[in-house]
Amino acid sequence: MIKKLVSLLFTLLALAAVGYFYVTKQVEDYLTQPLGIETKQLFTVNAGTSLNSALTQMTRQEWITHSFAAKLVRRFHPELVQIKKGTYQVEPQSTLRDALNLLVSGKEHQFAITFVEGSRFNEWLAMLAHDEQLEHTLAGKSEAEIAQLLGVEQKKLEGLFLAETYHFTKGTSDLDILKRAHAKLEAILDSAWQQRQPDLPLKSPYEALILASIIEKETAVEEERTRVASVFVNRLNKRMRLQTDPTVIYGMGESYDGNIRRKDLRTATPYNTYVINGLPPTPIAMPGEASIAAALNPEQSAYLYFVASGNGGHVFSKSLTEHNRAVRAYLKQLRQQ
Repeated sequence: MIKKLVSLLFTLLALAAVGYFYVTKQVEDYLTQPLGIETKQLFTVNAGTSLNSALTQMTRQEWITHSFAAKLVRRFHPELVQIKKGTYQVEPQSTLRDALNLLVSGKEHQFAITFVEGSRFNEWLAMLAHDEQLEHTLAGKSEAEIAQLLGVEQKKLEGLFLAETYHFTKGTSDLDILKRAHAKLEAILDSAWQQRQPDLPLKSPYEALILASIIEKETAVEEERTRVASVFVNRLNKRMRLQTDPTVIYGMGESYDGNIRRKDLRTATPYNTYVINGLPPTPIAMPGEASIAAALNPEQSAYLYFVASGNGGHVFSKSLTEHNRAVRAYLKQLRQQ
């Protein structure tokens, strides 16, 4: 009798071992299955989503095949249970285990938005509004209201953000992007102001920012920035009007159609530097770090004028006679084209 009981016990233990091995093998096969995706895919885990819910979602999306083993993953692999809220980028050729490890890691996918140097605040707002990965909180708010949310004393926000690429996770707010861009601008402007040349005709960092925005719009040639800056600094020191076309264009607003006419140069606006003395009241674009540095450390020169060369750069002149000659050469080149 005892022998029969021992034999039965061994049989049951053997069956249990086989069963355990079988179930373990099924769970491992389930986790090692490759995902049915051919390109990178985004997968979002909402707040409160459980492991089983995530597996069900992947099954519905046909990333994985259904198996009874799905219900057993949490028991055999408790380290895969604590998946975290967020949006993740899943790579092709990943296994289900790879995907779950990613969800547990909390390493969300970083989206990116790029603002170009020389762009305007209204263009930034449009880009933010059209980015589907951001939380939109600024719709319908005026520039002054946005300034208040940012804690900025200026009611006009042109020029107050650093143009570059910003990375963010899904659900980041548009306001948060602006806060980061403003903080970066402030840090760079403050550092450049501390290292500025002495005796510049600039009373504040904000005036430096205004000048930097004009430099940004006048040239995209890196090696010209400090020379362009020197022209404007020289003119300010001599109390000459800046007479720079980008300020005229900015002052024209929506009426600008791609052309500046003589009457536009004579039409008074707060930004028309052919009419007003000194700097315009605000920046006219978002300057980059190089233009800020140029505004505060211009080249030492005697140049007072510059005109397009027709080859991407500019011709600089020390006198009006030289400048007029350069203008005639440029116009002749245009006619020949």
